[in-house]
Amino acid sequence: MGLERVFERDDPAFIPYLTAGDPDYEASQTYIEALERGGADLIELGLPFSEPIAEGKTIQDAIVRSLEAGMTVGRYFEFVEELDVDVPVVCMTYYNLVFQYGDSEEGPRPFVEKAAEVGIEGLVVVDLPAEEAGPLRAACDEFGLDLVFIVAPTTTGDRLDSMKTQVSGYVYVQARLGVTGARDDVDDATEESLARLSDWDVPKAVGFGIKTGDHAERIVSAGADGIIVGSALIDIVAEGHENGDDTETVADRLEAKARELKEGARRGAQNRPQPERT
Repeated sequence: MGLERVFERDDPAFIPYLTAGDPDYEASQTYIEALERGGADLIELGLPFSEPIAEGKTIQDAIVRSLEAGMTVGRYFEFVEELDVDVPVVCMTYYNLVFQYGDSEEGPRPFVEKAAEVGIEGLVVVDLPAEEAGPLRAACDEFGLDLVFIVAPTTTGDRLDSMKTQVSGYVYVQARLGVTGARDDVDDATEESLARLSDWDVPKAVGFGIKTGDHAERIVSAGADGIIVGSALIDIVAEGHENGDDTETVADRLEAKARELKEGARRGAQNRPQPERT
């Protein structure tokens, strides 16, 4: 069934994002495991790239901390293999790292093969246009990985059609324009964004800007099958790192925030309009 199984439960999916290796290898593993305890249904795990053009300052800083602590593609695969979690892991990264791994003559295939070997179940490649995703789609099909695309409010026409034919697992619905980052409000265009994809036969998870349980409630009430949260969690990691807090203290804060977001998503599902009975 692939990643779609995550969305077949009664409650909406909570999908947290953290950058692997931020602020260091061991602490990062502890933090991800804390998010699972807090209710994560799937983990989007960032493989850091030195030119993260789609990211806001929060995630850019996380990427810098991870790279400075020694994270590489090889270490990333070791990291995933050593994670003690029972939920699916999706790799979120940039195409240069995917394409350059292994024998470049084979394109993305060696990366996808290794990802499958260590237990990764899907890929989100931020900067890969859908029109150029054929080789990666073929490799994912060969090794049983889902390929998730990000649909922005401005994605239309042939690009949107191309994504529809290639996406699997779920679609990442970008709730607002701009780069990643936690916000103090929820964009009113979320419902419109979801409506555009109503005929897509994959679950819709909304991200970009979700910070609180109330935000999660509003997003799910608008029709999302799941929520994706990154910057609000990385803010907790960054604050703990800057203050010199011990790993377990930061992990407890992450677990509490995860519970808040998951519960908000559940409230949103309860508040959806019920279909009229005939």
